[in-house]
Amino acid sequence: MVESARRAVVFAPQARQGVAIRTLPPESRFSLRLPMRVIADAGEAAGFQLALAINRCAQNGACWSARLGPNEWLLGGPAADGAAIEQEVEAALTWQIHALTDVSHRNAAIEISGTEAPAILNAGCPLDLSPEAFPLGAATRTLLGKAEIVLMRPGEAPAFRVEVWRSFANYVYGFLAESARDCRLLEAADKTNRMNAQPSLLM
Repeated sequence: MVESARRAVVFAPQARQGVAIRTLPPESRFSLRLPMRVIADAGEAAGFQLALAINRCAQNGACWSARLGPNEWLLGGPAADGAAIEQEVEAALTWQIHALTDVSHRNAAIEISGTEAPAILNAGCPLDLSPEAFPLGAATRTLLGKAEIVLMRPGEAPAFRVEVWRSFANYVYGFLAESARDCRLLEAADKTNRMNAQPSLLM
């Protein structure tokens, strides 16, 4: 049952001018809870950076960590390394009270990239996604339409990672794809309206 629950969530990639949407391969994911008083001493665990500001994420090779609250992290790594990741994190934190829960079966990940990615996300997400307000390394819980997501900007490129519960993955992917279509239509309509609003040179 567990293995069947971890099957990849795959949708046909969507690509339009200025935006690309694709599902990411399956990964191991863990929810980590750790007392705030030990965060500075912990620093990192098994290569996962923990001493992050709240609502920040960090990448270390194929592994990543996102601090979503004062004592909460979401950790991710290769699907095949789940057991090793769990053992290594447990060993690194054996000296401290903590809770490490495997949530690999719960989440799916979608990547939306390109110059129009912030506009597509803002069709259903209320956050300011400009580089100044949501810079490299930002990560937070938010809403996309009617679904709760974890939104991350892990790299320099205009690309965002959307972590969503598997049961909402179809809705979120469809929402993004429809928003991409709508934004292109709105841009075309806006361009037409601006052209029509220009005074005629023949008048």
